[in-house]
Amino acid sequence: MRTDAVVEVGWGGTVADPDTIVWDDISTRVDLTTGISITRGAQDEFAETQTGTMTVRLDNSDGALTPGRAGSPYDPYVKMNVPIRAAVVHYPDRAGAAPWPLETLADGFDNGQLDPVFWPASYGGVTEAGGRARIPCTPGVPAGLKSGRQWTLTGSQFVVRLTSLPAAGGSSSASLTVVANSTTAGTRAGFYYSPLDGYLRCMSDVGGFDGAAAIIPYNSTYHLWLRLREAGGTLYWETSPDGYSWAVQRTLTTPAWVGAGPVTMELIGARTGGAGDTIEVSYAGGVTYPRFYGVVNQWPVRWDGLESTVTITCSDLLKRLGRDRQLRSCLSEEIMRTPELAAYYPLVEASDAATSGDLSGQGAGPLGIVQVGAGGTLAFGSAAGPAAAPESLPVLTPASATAGKVLSADLGPGYETASMDPIAMEVWFQTTVAGRVIVALTSASGAGRGIWSLNGSGALQLETMGDGVTTVTATFATGNLADGQWHHIAYDEVGPGEMEVTVLVDGIDTPPSLMPLALGGMRTLTVGGFAGARLWSGAIGHLALYAMPLDTPMGTVLGQHYTAGDNAFAGETADLRIQRLVSYTGLDGAIIYGTQHDPVAGQGPSGSSALARMREVETTESGKLFPARDWLAMDYASRDMRYNPSPDTDVFTIEYADLETDDVELADDDQKLINTVIGSRPGGATQRVVDAASVAAVGTYAPPGGDLSILKTSDNAVLSAAQWLVSRYADPSPELREVPVEAYSHPDYLGILGADIGSRFNVTSLPAQAPAPEARITVEGYTETIGLARHRIQFHTSRAETDTVWVLDDALYSQLGSTTRLAY
Repeated sequence: MRTDAVVEVGWGGTVADPDTIVWDDISTRVDLTTGISITRGAQDEFAETQTGTMTVRLDNSDGALTPGRAGSPYDPYVKMNVPIRAAVVHYPDRAGAAPWPLETLADGFDNGQLDPVFWPASYGGVTEAGGRARIPCTPGVPAGLKSGRQWTLTGSQFVVRLTSLPAAGGSSSASLTVVANSTTAGTRAGFYYSPLDGYLRCMSDVGGFDGAAAIIPYNSTYHLWLRLREAGGTLYWETSPDGYSWAVQRTLTTPAWVGAGPVTMELIGARTGGAGDTIEVSYAGGVTYPRFYGVVNQWPVRWDGLESTVTITCSDLLKRLGRDRQLRSCLSEEIMRTPELAAYYPLVEASDAATSGDLSGQGAGPLGIVQVGAGGTLAFGSAAGPAAAPESLPVLTPASATAGKVLSADLGPGYETASMDPIAMEVWFQTTVAGRVIVALTSASGAGRGIWSLNGSGALQLETMGDGVTTVTATFATGNLADGQWHHIAYDEVGPGEMEVTVLVDGIDTPPSLMPLALGGMRTLTVGGFAGARLWSGAIGHLALYAMPLDTPMGTVLGQHYTAGDNAFAGETADLRIQRLVSYTGLDGAIIYGTQHDPVAGQGPSGSSALARMREVETTESGKLFPARDWLAMDYASRDMRYNPSPDTDVFTIEYADLETDDVELADDDQKLINTVIGSRPGGATQRVVDAASVAAVGTYAPPGGDLSILKTSDNAVLSAAQWLVSRYADPSPELREVPVEAYSHPDYLGILGADIGSRFNVTSLPAQAPAPEARITVEGYTETIGLARHRIQFHTSRAETDTVWVLDDALYSQLGSTTRLAY
């Protein structure tokens, strides 16, 4: 068996934006004698997953990894928080006589010379060095890696990493071609890349041409790996950023020639003129298993005489989330994550403030207090905001309708230009006085304006002017909004049909009596009045302006903002809450596993990080939250992923003797004992669940974190959660807690690599002193060391049977007294 440990660094990239990352393979610098050490997950099922780490010792004899060294080829990117990832690449073994499956054309290019069995027909000066095949791309001199005709594509595949591609170099033609050739000249299938047009062609040539080739813009991040694969009568062209997660770029009914006989595999570099260079490819035929994805914490350079090394410690995504900012209210977070946001004034400044700032990041000017006439007050921090966004907001108290204070801002040239596209606006307000202006937008010349106000009856109205002459006043059937309650209005110039707008009042679509005029080129924002009249009396907050391309309706999004301010999405299911919270961190989202996602209470007030809020959901739902190990994402597994651990779901089975380690640990203690739970929820009852027999035998044992305070939406749900804990842990059974495996030497090495947090495996043929001959266990976390021809993984585990639940009429899971626990 052959494997490579692969470590790649994304110089100049950021984990927040995968598109900025160009991965550089530094595996030849890794000291595999010391080994790569990785920790991941939690110690047991009660513990939260901790920040995963990786430690690697790297050769720095050329000074390339010295921070701040101008001579480094990586300068100035040798610094903290550089993206890094690690994987194991496995090469399938070739067995028997030719022809062999194409997937076994597997070469790590790591012995300094081309393998004569794999590449007997290579030409043009191809060489091998440092884990890469080097294909000259010289004007007028084709060169290529080429196999013999002894490989079959049917039911097989070929994989390769494009480490270094040809440059245009002033040539009229330059290319890399990766193809499987039939026995007929010009009939072949594979990939063609040219730096001149930047496209990757997925081709199935007949007579040297394919008029239906799929042509895609080449991306060095997402198309770093190529795979040609045949399965079940279909030929696939696939690309991958990491050799693990594949995207299909083209499919085709398998051509007849694929099954007619062996193929040759050829990787060709060619150009017609200009400056020559070298193409590099690596990990041919390798199957990748990701082990770590994160950032480098620091680059500590050390010397032993003149020998220089750098031992880096890296952290996964939990480090970043643990250091993330404190969230504002759910309403503010929802507004700030809206891509079209152009200006946002929460108006939550302290009572001594004289101005209010824009949080959109788009450069709109601050709102300043403007005196109109004499008298009146504007007091920041004086009124509690909407129910789910209770930050204190300003209260405007005029002396009269024409005397008092308003807020005004120059929105700047950026918004002025952006507002030539359709605009949207939203604001929250509270008043008992009708006939007053809430918000006004005007152009620099004053010829264009939009004035949102309450008419004399307290109904919403909008006055628009586009030419400085004609005013259209549209009213809305809202009833009296001057009732002392908080209200939300949202205005969207793009409606559901032609020449329509969308207006939502407290989340309800409210059509206008007349079609308002379009507002374009707005420059000045006035809050609480217009032209020195109709001065607002009451509170105002969370004013947001949006500029958007044509035909981009925002009504649905703005309607969600009402929900955010009214109840912070109380009642949404746990999976949606996790996705929402992850989006606040700037990440694309979370990967959700399982189907049991109960409703949860509102998101909660400001002052906690997104990770802390996710942990609340995790605890509430008895789920599991952890960073992915293959890309930048959070994974969330619901509790039903652990229900009824049948052998069919085991990722591998291993005999005790094949562990080849001496540190297996069986425990039977009170570490996980729970027989008394007091549970509560926001605004609900406090309840107690007790296992009387357990308490009588051993005394009272509460959960490790104390009383259970969770985000359930009903008292019955809290009771079920408390009962779930007690039923599982009032009398815990003996269990294997530490299972170390010398994985590299095991025949099911690849199955072992597939084990991740929440996976199950079975240990059989346990010693005679064990309570049972086998144990099915769940992975909670692990520590692994990857070295030269060794890969030791110490799994932190729990007893899988703890998660069995009752199933009606099931031979295994309906047994009285053993599997009668009801699912929660």
